[in-house]
Amino acid sequence: MRFRYRVFATLLSLTASAWGQSGVTDAAVTADYVVALVNSEPITDSDLRMQIRIVEQQLREQGRSSINAVSVREAALERLVTERIQLQMAEQLGVRTDDAAIDQAEKNIAAQNQLSVDSLRQNLEKEGMSTAIFRGQLKQQLVLSRLREREVDSRVKVLESDVDSALAAQEATNAQLANQNINIAQLLIALPENPSPSQLTAAQQKAQAVMQRIRIGETFEALVSELSDGDRKNGGQLGLRRADRYPDLFAAAVHDLSVGGVSEPVRSGAGLHILKLIDRQTIRKAATLTQTHARHILLVLNPERNAAQAQERLQQLRDAIVSQKTSFEEAARTNSQDGSAAQGGELGWASPGMFVPEFEQVMDRLRDGEISAPILSRFGVHLIQVLERRRVELSLEQQREQLRKQLRAQKIEERYAAWLAELRARAFIEIREP
Repeated sequence: MRFRYRVFATLLSLTASAWGQSGVTDAAVTADYVVALVNSEPITDSDLRMQIRIVEQQLREQGRSSINAVSVREAALERLVTERIQLQMAEQLGVRTDDAAIDQAEKNIAAQNQLSVDSLRQNLEKEGMSTAIFRGQLKQQLVLSRLREREVDSRVKVLESDVDSALAAQEATNAQLANQNINIAQLLIALPENPSPSQLTAAQQKAQAVMQRIRIGETFEALVSELSDGDRKNGGQLGLRRADRYPDLFAAAVHDLSVGGVSEPVRSGAGLHILKLIDRQTIRKAATLTQTHARHILLVLNPERNAAQAQERLQQLRDAIVSQKTSFEEAARTNSQDGSAAQGGELGWASPGMFVPEFEQVMDRLRDGEISAPILSRFGVHLIQVLERRRVELSLEQQREQLRKQLRAQKIEERYAAWLAELRARAFIEIREP
């Protein structure tokens, strides 16, 4: 039986199946040795073997059938070194986490796998991972998250001038490609897939002869009808379509042409193309986003009701709704501990980012009409049903807010990479040969 354990979606990428496949437990390791030193702190072979299993499992989940052992070992060791440097920095700065945060992370993972915490621990024990080791992993990832928030995320600022520049660049790109319809005609001089030098020379000479005839006034359509190795109907026109639905080679070749202009010959795998821009139309297309109309039932956790009990109760309600013994609205009115209960759990139309990530990620995966399994959020345990979705136009301020979020995420990643490079440059790292 396999489980995926994740802390806050991306912080922890550790699978119990990866651990269990090795058949190695703490007691089984009778000899160990140091494979690297990070500021005099050792990374052992057992640390590395555990990380290798994790990397291999992640590659398999990505569909990689062929895994290079040397590359995996290098990636695993690099990950351990980078993690160790950050943990040392966290220790120096006094960045810590407490048992309550670890408990909550453990509850989140159990809920994501539709288990109680006790069941989660039992499954981990069966697969060779002790609760202490698992909670230690959670603690490390929470510390790394807090360190990154303090040293990187909190220092990233997005200025209004950044948003202005991004919006202008986006509009320029849209005007060039997605927001233009163009019609191109082509005269094709065909070539085999691997032409000989003499075949290529002959084709180039033919293309130059065509260009000369165009310059002295012969019509493109007449030359297509006489010489093209492609479709000669309608003067070789390929049809009016969005610019980004043409091959990049074609779109780039006519990008700077006026309507009626003819490009120089361009080469593709099919041969040499001489292209004429027949028409160009600008599409005034508003930016849009997808809104979701959903409803939920929320059970709040308290001393009388823990997460496992709330999940069990909501599963019972879900079964009753699916079997049509009750309706979602009625179940929400009589059970939900949320302000939406009186409206049958209705949450209205929601744009991306309006709900907490752990709720929204589940909601976004649901089909219209589908009801989720019980899921845990920071507010309690929910059942979610998606009713419908719609596309709506964004106001200018909404576009700016969307760009602001994208720019912040991009800047955080760039800053994080630079920060890691600085930490590594200051650290003493000794990699030892196996």
